This record gives sequence, C-alpha cells and structure tokens, in this order.
Amino acid sequence: MKALVYQGPGKKAWQDVPEPRIKHPTDAIVRIDTTTICGTDLHILKGDVPAVTPGRILGHEGVGVITEVGSAVTMLAAGDNVIISCIKSCGRCVFCKQGIFAHCLGEEGAVGIGWVFGHLIDGTQAEYVRVPYAETSVYKVPRGVTNQQGVLLSDILPTGFEIGVQYGQTKPGDVVAVIGAGPIGLSVILTAGLYGASRIIAVDLDGNRIEQAKKFGATDGVSSRDADWKKKVMALTDGWGVDVAVEAVGIPETFEMATQIVRPGGHVANVGVHGKPVQLRLQDLWIHNINISMGLVNTNTTPMLLKLVADGRLDVDKFASHHFKLDDMLSAYDTFGRAAETKALKVIIDR
Repeated sequence: MKALVYQGPGKKAWQDVPEPRIKHPTDAIVRIDTTTICGTDLHILKGDVPAVTPGRILGHEGVGVITEVGSAVTMLAAGDNVIISCIKSCGRCVFCKQGIFAHCLGEEGAVGIGWVFGHLIDGTQAEYVRVPYAETSVYKVPRGVTNQQGVLLSDILPTGFEIGVQYGQTKPGDVVAVIGAGPIGLSVILTAGLYGASRIIAVDLDGNRIEQAKKFGATDGVSSRDADWKKKVMALTDGWGVDVAVEAVGIPETFEMATQIVRPGGHVANVGVHGKPVQLRLQDLWIHNINISMGLVNTNTTPMLLKLVADGRLDVDKFASHHFKLDDMLSAYDTFGRAAETKALKVIIDR
C-alpha cells in the first residue's frame, strides 16, 4: 500500500509500505477513506516530537471501513464505517476507567500514553491502518454524518473543546480569548459557546484567519501584529483581562501572550504542542491567583460532540478548505504547511 512516511526532521515521502496485519485479538484493520493533516504532524516534521522515529507512518485522524477484525472483537465487523479516535483506549486500565484515555496503560505503543497513531505506531495517512483496542478506540459513523464531518471528530473538535474550553473552566458569561485561529483554535471558538461564553476574541497574526474565526463564533478579532494588541484585547474586557486565555499555537511567545491578558483568578488553557522550553514568570503570576492547565486530549467527549454534529448543532463543514486525493498527499502537505498563503484550514484527503 501507499503511505506518508516520516524520514527524519524535514523529510517525508509518499511511498510503498507493507499492508498492516492483525497483531492482537483486539485489533481491527481499517481501510482509510478520509484523513487529514494536523498541526501536530507539522510539529513532528520540525523535530518537535523526538519519540517519532524515521520510518513511522504519520497521521492520527481518519474515517474508513473495517476490513478485518481480531478474534476478540465482537461489537464491530467488516463493513462498519468508523471514526478512528486519535487516542486509543484499552477500556480496562485505571486511567481508562477514569475517562483519562490520554494515559491509557494498554501495552500498545507505550505504557501510559494514549496517542499512538503516527507517534508510537503507524498512523492513518495511508491506505490502511491497524487499530489497537478497536472496540473502545473507534466510533461508528451515524447515519447523516459524512466522512468529512467524521474526520474532524478524530482530534481537533474534542481537543479544542476538552483542553481549551473544559480545562479553561469556561462558564456562562465568560470572556474568552483564543490566541491562534488555526484549526485547533477555531475548534475552541466553535465550542466555547456550548458553555455560555459571552465574548470570544480571536487573536492571530493572519487577518484572514481572524475573519474566518468570526464565522466560527468569534465576536471580536485582534491582530497580534499590532503594537497595541494587548491594549485592544483589554478594551474588550472590564479592564482586568479575559476570564479564559487559550494558547492554541505552541510557541513560547503565544504562551507569554496568554499570561499577559488573563485576569486575576482567571485561567490559561494551553492547547498548543510545544517543542521548546517556555519561560513561566511565576514571580509575577503567583500573586494573581491564575490557574494554568495543559494536556493531551482524552476524547471522552467525542460521543457527545458526535451527537451535536449529527443533529446539526455544530457546523463543522466550514473547517474543510481544501480537498485532495490520497495520492496527492504531498500536495496536501504543501498546501497545509503554507496556510498563511493558501488560506488552508483543514485539508480533507479522500481515497
């Protein structure tokens, strides 16, 4: 089969690789019909995730049809159309029983890490993928939900909602600032309204993304290119700062920005994937009673979000800005990697 293979920092190839096979009784093999590219994949290609070694098939988002199941799989069958969660779950360990699937202790990939696809085992940017713990790591696609909509539930929607909105402890009436209006930031913006945010401020370098953010629910936009960007954000609050500042980029500068605009007693929710150390000015922050959260998505909200998408309560189709075929994977990467020029949000890649 063909797959997108990581060959070291800055290097990748769309090449022939062996098809996956059932390794454990709880496995399933899924034919990938729709996949996409995540900002995390770009971080991997920059060398920010050293656990990813050369030869690994990238990708952790996908929708497809099961072609084979292991002997222990009884609730799924060949022919089922499923969403592959970016986080695997054995469903039995102490963390999975607490809903903390991000730290599943199952022995597939690495003990204590739920994100394995395109990280510790081969991923979804391929014609076929092996899914461990299939019964607790995929979701059947409901009638009326398209593959394009389903693939957005593999990662970005639950990530934005859980690590941005929930970890930020968003409450009705809160003012929320989202720094970085890429796909993850837009997911935060789209779902912040579920918890009653009264004002959602999109902060980004790219004017186009700020305008896009308003289509996803942002009430205001501020360009971080402006020298007085902080003053503009503060003017949209009661003067004390935002209740929730969400960092959705993954670089030291944007994390610092989040700490500068949060109000006393507020929350900084770090969603971005960081590849470099970040300075934390505790000498300034401790006295302001600020809460800082971060984390790897658990995807325990995926069933709820899937219901909202199926019922038309969350319009996720507007994430899809470009479409490619699997054989055009390298072109899709080029487009997504130059998002500021191409105005790419999510690139949808179909069989």
